[in-house]
Amino acid sequence: MAVHSRLRLISYSQELVDGQPVYVSSNSLPIKALKFEPAGHAFHTAALKLLGCEEEDADSEDQKVSNEKEQAYMPSYDSYSSKGKKKSGIGDKQQDHYALLGLGHLRYLSTEEQIRKSYREVALKYHPDKQAALLLAEETEAAKQAKKEEIESHFKSIQEAYEFLIDPVKRRIYDSTDEFDDEIPTDCASHDFFRVFGPAFMRNGRWSVNQPVPSLGDDNTPLKEVENFYDFWYSFKSWREFPHADEFDLEQAESREHKRWMERQNAKLSEKARKEEYVRIRTLVDNAYRRDPRILRRKEEEKAEKQRKKEAKFLAKKLQEEEAARAAEEEKRRKEEEERCAAEAALQQKKLKEKEKKLLRKERTRLRTLSASILCRHLLDLFEDDVENLCLSLDIEQLRNICDEMEGKNLLEQAKVLRDAGGSSHDSESNIQDEKKNVQQNGSAVSDGSVPLSSLEKKEKPWGKEEIELLRKGMQKYPKGTSRRWEVISEYIGTGRSVEEILKATKTVLLQKPDTAKAFDSFLEKRKPAQSIASPLTTREEMEGSATKQGPESSAAKMDNSEESSSISENNKKPDEGVAENGVSLSSEQDAWSAVQERALVQALKTFPRETSQRWERVAAAVPGKTVNQCKKKFALLKDNFRNKKNAV
Repeated sequence: MAVHSRLRLISYSQELVDGQPVYVSSNSLPIKALKFEPAGHAFHTAALKLLGCEEEDADSEDQKVSNEKEQAYMPSYDSYSSKGKKKSGIGDKQQDHYALLGLGHLRYLSTEEQIRKSYREVALKYHPDKQAALLLAEETEAAKQAKKEEIESHFKSIQEAYEFLIDPVKRRIYDSTDEFDDEIPTDCASHDFFRVFGPAFMRNGRWSVNQPVPSLGDDNTPLKEVENFYDFWYSFKSWREFPHADEFDLEQAESREHKRWMERQNAKLSEKARKEEYVRIRTLVDNAYRRDPRILRRKEEEKAEKQRKKEAKFLAKKLQEEEAARAAEEEKRRKEEEERCAAEAALQQKKLKEKEKKLLRKERTRLRTLSASILCRHLLDLFEDDVENLCLSLDIEQLRNICDEMEGKNLLEQAKVLRDAGGSSHDSESNIQDEKKNVQQNGSAVSDGSVPLSSLEKKEKPWGKEEIELLRKGMQKYPKGTSRRWEVISEYIGTGRSVEEILKATKTVLLQKPDTAKAFDSFLEKRKPAQSIASPLTTREEMEGSATKQGPESSAAKMDNSEESSSISENNKKPDEGVAENGVSLSSEQDAWSAVQERALVQALKTFPRETSQRWERVAAAVPGKTVNQCKKKFALLKDNFRNKKNAV
């Protein structure tokens, strides 16, 4: 089989001879090379060998293939140095380390073992000692020297490529600067989603720190795996380095401060590039998430489920409202039926009453007709008033019975029937009135004078102030949690109050607010009576005169005192209209005011002005031996005297 030298040969791998797929892996996810097709000169050579055909000048053809590979790549003598180092010239190109070692078809997928194996093969092949035959082919010394330098520089490039690729840090930096497709898909059809976004995620998965990278899957992938896929990419961490073209070379720093400044500038540029990389990855993930048919399908299902729940809730609410309306309608219908029945019953009752009234009028007319002749003759002293009383007091049955008895008898017997009926009616009325009076007076019917009041009409004994105070103290002394608390409090009060009365009092009596308007009255009741103090200005003559005046009248006053006390007890008069504490009647002599009392009255009126609550009670308490009425009368008298003096002036 003739081989054309002008055709570009494809590199041949021994693993493709049997047509089996090749599994290759690096620091990224292993992929299956199923799309590689064996073709080219190497494939034909392998096919001819398998078929047993002879191939002429096979070694020379292999030599031509290797020469063409060398010519296809022009080695660069400026190797890629440390991170951040500037290139010496604008036109200089970075050498392809993978191509120098024969791993251009694998590149970042090459394993460390493959790099070592390829380096041994290439180093053995392009060692200067192995290329001595090429020097002999040159005719001149200058050509030989140039060829020697070219062979040595090529071998040095191979060594430098091996040093870069065998070192993980340098290889990562080199792989970061290798050619890469940063394009992000923006839009696609629903059926092309996996074909468009699948390769994009596979390309960018090489930069992931966490391996292996989950696959995008297909349309039948479970939703849980889809969520895990997007969670992984939303928390994506990249190991990609960003040696910027304008970074500064730290070896060219003039001083330590200059070097630190270069480091800060390089860090800023790297951080900026890293942020742009994360924004790019996030944009890829967002675009895929918005267009993923599985996510869209789930959102549609959630939306439909939400709409279904909303409709179910609306229907349930509507059914509830309808049920409530139906219940209200039934209730309304029931009430209307009850009202109709009540109206019919009332109408029937009214008709019955009208019928009874007619019958009653009929019987009364009948009785009046039968007794007309008796009344005309005044038999047994019966008059029209007696008949009218019978008509008004007796009911229909009684009137009918009387009329039936009177029919068919003579006048005298009819008069006796009327008299007997009148006597029995009077007796019944008197008995009814007596019973009503007894019920009102005693609260219940009394038999033999020993029947007690009924429990319904029995009134509860009111609570006194002392009992209320004892109840408050008992509740404080025996708090909640005390065993048989209310029985103990009942014994503490000691007035025979039951537990039910005490519980009722705690909810009624104790919750009542004290009446502040009667606070002063209670104070006056509790205060001890003030002793009457004689005026220091009173002379002996006044004392003797008052004694002589009171002497002849003392006996009469005592007599009047007994009579007035008896009248007070009978008529329940007020204490101000009765007798005083010392047994002397309230006569006109007690209206006499001493100078001390007058001064006390004037001072009290100044102390307690008109706006003061309970003014006159306080004034009377401040004036010894005088009541409220006496203070008011004295004040009116003083006011009249003052006005008279003013008019006289």
